[in-house]
Amino acid sequence: MKLVKVFVVLVAFAFGGKSFAQELKFGHIDVQKVLTELPAKLEADKTLQGEATKLQNQLQVMQSELEKMYTDYMTQKDSLPDLIRATKEKEIQDKDQRLQQYSQMAQQEINKKEQQLLAPIVQKLQTAIDEVGQEQGLIYIFDISSQVVVYHSDKSIDCSELVKAKMAQ
Repeated sequence: MKLVKVFVVLVAFAFGGKSFAQELKFGHIDVQKVLTELPAKLEADKTLQGEATKLQNQLQVMQSELEKMYTDYMTQKDSLPDLIRATKEKEIQDKDQRLQQYSQMAQQEINKKEQQLLAPIVQKLQTAIDEVGQEQGLIYIFDISSQVVVYHSDKSIDCSELVKAKMAQ
C-alpha cells in the first residue's frame, strides 16, 4: 500500500512540470543500522542482557533441580511403593510445569523490559529524523532497512549522519 502511494506521488510530480520536479528532495536512512550504533541502544542492550542473564541463571538452577529429582526418582523407581512412586511422579510433573511457566514468564518479562528501554530511544530517533527532514526540505525520507524502496539514486540524501548528529545534541 505504501509503495502504491509513493508511486502515485512520484508520477504526479513527474507530470507536474520540470521546474517543480527539480525542487523535489528525497532522503534515505538505514534505521536499523543507525539504531544499533546509538550509545543509548548499546546501553539498553547491556541492561537487557544483564536481566536476561539473571533470569537464565534462575532457569538453569530450576532445570538442575528437576534433573536431580528425575534422576533420583529413576534410580529408586523400582523399589518404591506405588503410592510414593505416584507422588514423586506428580512432584516431577508439577516442577516441570512450574519450570515451563517460569520460562514463559521470563520471556514475557524480557520482552516488556525491551519495550520499556527501546521506546524512548525509538521516539528520539523518530524526532531526529523528522527534524532532519524539515531542515533539509525533504519530501520523504525512506527507510532502506525495511526493503520497501525499489530504487535509490546518488541524488537521494543519506540522512544517517545528520540524524546521528541531531541525536547527539
